Amino acid sequence: MKILIVINDAPYGTEKAYNALRLANQLNKEHPDVEVRIFLMADGANCAIANQNTPSGYFNIERMLKFSLMKGTKVKICGSCAEARGLKNIPLIEGTEISSLAEFTNWVVDSDKVLTF
Repeated sequence: MKILIVINDAPYGTEKAYNALRLANQLNKEHPDVEVRIFLMADGANCAIANQNTPSGYFNIERMLKFSLMKGTKVKICGSCAEARGLKNIPLIEGTEISSLAEFTNWVVDSDKVLTF
C-alpha cells in the first residue's frame, strides 16, 4: 500500500504538521510494508527548513521529518511553493527534495490513500 500525506500548514502555530508527522512515523513503526510519502505544499514547505531550534519540551518538526526519512519515507517539496517562500537557496533537511506539481500529480494517482493536513 502507498499512502501520501500532504502537509499544507506551517510547521509551527498549529499542530497540523505535527499530527501529520505523528501519523507518518506511527505508520512507519507499525506497518513497515506501507510506503509512506510526504508532499509539502504552501506553508508546509517551511517544514523542510534545516536547523530548526525549538524550546525544550516542544515538538521539533525537523527531528520528526528526519525520523520519517530514516524509515524510508520520501519527502518532496512543492517547487513553486518553496520559491514563493524564499526556500530555494537556503539549507533544507537532508533527504528532502524540491519537486513539481507534475510529480505531485503522479504521486496522487499512484497512491492508494491521500491524506491532507
